[in-house]
Amino acid sequence: MADTSLNVQIIGGGLAGSEAAWQLAKRGISVTLMDMRPTRSSPAHTTGLCAELVCSNSLRGGDPERNAVGLLHEEMRQMDSLILTAADANRVPAGGALAVDRQGFSSFIHNQLANHPQVTLVTRECREPAANQPCIVATGPLTSDALIPWIETNLGQDRLFFYDALAPIVAADSIDMTRAWKQSRYDKGGDDYINCPLDRETYHHFVAQVLAASTAKLHELDRDIPFFEGCLPIEVMATRGVDTLRFGPMKPVGLANPHADGQRPWAVVQLRQDNQAATAWNMVGFQTRMAWPDQQRVFRLIPGLEHAEFVRLGAIHRNTYINSPLVLDQYLRWRGNGHLYFAGQMIGVEGYVESAASGLMAGMFLATELLTGRLPERPPATTALGALLRHVTQIPGKHYEPMNIHFGLFPPLEAYASKKHRKMELTHRARRDFDPWSRKFVTKT
Repeated sequence: MADTSLNVQIIGGGLAGSEAAWQLAKRGISVTLMDMRPTRSSPAHTTGLCAELVCSNSLRGGDPERNAVGLLHEEMRQMDSLILTAADANRVPAGGALAVDRQGFSSFIHNQLANHPQVTLVTRECREPAANQPCIVATGPLTSDALIPWIETNLGQDRLFFYDALAPIVAADSIDMTRAWKQSRYDKGGDDYINCPLDRETYHHFVAQVLAASTAKLHELDRDIPFFEGCLPIEVMATRGVDTLRFGPMKPVGLANPHADGQRPWAVVQLRQDNQAATAWNMVGFQTRMAWPDQQRVFRLIPGLEHAEFVRLGAIHRNTYINSPLVLDQYLRWRGNGHLYFAGQMIGVEGYVESAASGLMAGMFLATELLTGRLPERPPATTALGALLRHVTQIPGKHYEPMNIHFGLFPPLEAYASKKHRKMELTHRARRDFDPWSRKFVTKT
């Protein structure tokens, strides 16, 4: 392609758009990164910074031999991911999870992009991609209504939806530590979590109050839209049985209450540090769409949170995604236009790490095409990046649903491995196949 084409438009300044911009810019390609914030906000965002997070543990577990997202972290670090660099620089204690100070994380990424000579940040709501210019659409699950008509018309399909929810955040100095205590499960990570214990009677009363609480009303047209199974509101989980919460986000295993002679509580609410100053703590797994007055009333029934001050209450928002296997090729390009790529949660990857990974791949694929005139080799399906790409572009689209990275997306092992060793063997195979593929890419200029 001619040099005049070495300028890429990216629509959306979230994790996918920011990562894609970084991958292009560091290879010498000019990028115009457009986002509607802060001129116009979304239901979940509060700042105008690039790559804003809504949860401190959005990057999840970090052990590559125990969970696939940790392997995805590892592969992205090898490809010089801006998102993982920012996460490592702004990490806060969370046991084996990769949790970050959200403000510091987004500020780091925003400053890196704003000060890069190849990147121009533009605040504007975009109605359609620029004509005759390479573009990556990474507007996320909260894509504005201004762009949706273009997507529906040009991709030849209606958009798909699911609901997502946010967990409350509590001020640290309002937690009663004479009832709560600090400990990670099985002491992995030391005392990274605050634990609020519930006995059997308190737990059953709590569940009853959750079920009785009023919830945020949904629009009439939206009532049949499902929730994402990996991030269910607690009131939805509670309808599935009285013990569902106790075997889910309130499981007490691996914890010993020092206020009760080291006994294990019947159930427990864990809080995770939300910022580096440790002044705010996130209620782990407590996504909710309860009405705000009921949230304060019900959550103050939890021992240790009787006088809780909520920095943020839980909320619900509708997420949009596209039927990617039907409209995208194996390089995340729209089948109707080879220079229009899509990335992020709108393509049906669920989770911030997965979103950033798709932006990384879209940026690398487009950069290689622009610089060499040919498409690169895709990551092997045996790797975390490759497994995620295969899910988005090759899984039959009739019942396509958003998906986190997990080892079930990987091709089966060639040789038998016991359940105990299967994840480790999948990780070892991924590392073996990833290294020769990754060396084919120039990661820095």
